[in-house]
Amino acid sequence: MSFREIGKEIKAYELAYFTASCDKEETNKKFAASLGLDYPILSDPTRRAAIAYGLVKENAVGLGRFPKRWTFYIGKDGKILAIDKNVKFRNHGTDVLNKLAELKINQVR
Repeated sequence: MSFREIGKEIKAYELAYFTASCDKEETNKKFAASLGLDYPILSDPTRRAAIAYGLVKENAVGLGRFPKRWTFYIGKDGKILAIDKNVKFRNHGTDVLNKLAELKINQVR
């Protein structure tokens, strides 16, 4: 299942989640509204965060200029617990749930 389809199950975990995009804030707001998203899209139009996380190369051209679609699992202490570099849109929600269970992330009681 996709992330949007499985959102209630993901919200059962003690976590915060969001997406990030290199688009401008206004573009992201319109996109989120068009899909009825209930989580934030962070805007990174300068690409500083995308470059820092290795999602896009600085001064990249052609296909290399588009950020990779990765999922980062970051612990409460700020340390990266895991990175999924093979995100598949149609199964992303299920993949996230499986990884949360594997990482033993607590569920809300």
